[in-house]
Amino acid sequence: MDYPPSVIMRMLQTGIPNLEDKVLRSFSIWVCLTCEMCFARCPMSIDIPKMMDFLREKSINEKKANPKAKEIVAFHKSFLDSIKYTGRLYEIGLFVDYKARTLKILDDLALAPKMMKRGKLNLIPEMIKDRSGIASIFRKSNKKNKN
Repeated sequence: MDYPPSVIMRMLQTGIPNLEDKVLRSFSIWVCLTCEMCFARCPMSIDIPKMMDFLREKSINEKKANPKAKEIVAFHKSFLDSIKYTGRLYEIGLFVDYKARTLKILDDLALAPKMMKRGKLNLIPEMIKDRSGIASIFRKSNKKNKN
C-alpha cells in the first residue's frame, strides 16, 4: 500500500481536493482485501472496507485508477459483470472475461480441467430467479455514482 487506511481516511477528512485526487489515484484502494481488520481496530468505528469499495468505484468512474492496479481493476469489473448478468458468480464467465480484459489468455488455462473435474466450474451459469432485482441494484448504483 502506498498509504495505510488511517492515512487515506485522514486525507479524505481534510477535504482538500488535491488529497482526494491522490487517494483516487492510489494503489492502496485496490490492494485492500476488505478483511475488516482496520474496521475492527478503528477507534471511530469507520467502515473502512465500505469506503475502499466506494473509492474504487469512484476511481473507475473518474478514470483515475492507478495503472499498477490494471489487473485488479480488470478482475473487479469482470466480477461485477458476472453478478450483473447472472445474479451470482459464474466462474467460467469471470475467467473468460478477466482473461479477455488482461490479454493473458493462456495463463492459468491448465487449471480449468482440474477445476471442472472437481465440480468447481459449471459450463452453464446458475441464474437467480429475480435478475430484475439485481439489475435494479446496478441501475441505482450507477445513478448514485453519476451524481
